[in-house]
Amino acid sequence: MINEQIRDREVRVIGEDGQQLGIMSAREAMKLAQEAELDLVKIAPTAKPPVCKIIDYGKYRYELARKEKEARKKQKVVELKEVRLTPNIDSNDLNTKINAAKKFISKGNKVKVTLRFRGREMAHMQASKHILDDIAKDLEDVAVVEKAPKVEGRSISMVLTEKK
Repeated sequence: MINEQIRDREVRVIGEDGQQLGIMSAREAMKLAQEAELDLVKIAPTAKPPVCKIIDYGKYRYELARKEKEARKKQKVVELKEVRLTPNIDSNDLNTKINAAKKFISKGNKVKVTLRFRGREMAHMQASKHILDDIAKDLEDVAVVEKAPKVEGRSISMVLTEKK
């Protein structure tokens, strides 16, 4: 809230250079702000009494937006990468897929390992579950299993995340 929007009876006022001006009525605080040709901005509305500061509102909004933008820059968005396999995968191909998963995990992403079945392969789903166990064992130094292997229609999938 700024200027006339502040309806509180008493407010704690902080001057433009950061010094405490004390507790006063909202009208007196507005007069001080108008004399300084600045705005009265409510900074801490939940405090008793609410804290208001005499500042340039446009500059204040700009600073808030800049801080928010900096905070967004520092955030890391975790993506879910997928590695797809078939039950009759060769050991060299499996090693290639494991290396790809390692690379994804080292970049901070989660990896979903999916073992897909087609046609008659569906009859031997449980016999092929050992492939996912081998992958989890090979990656246990860099990753932990976040979601255990689970049958989902024509595939079995598990999710791995970076070890903390």
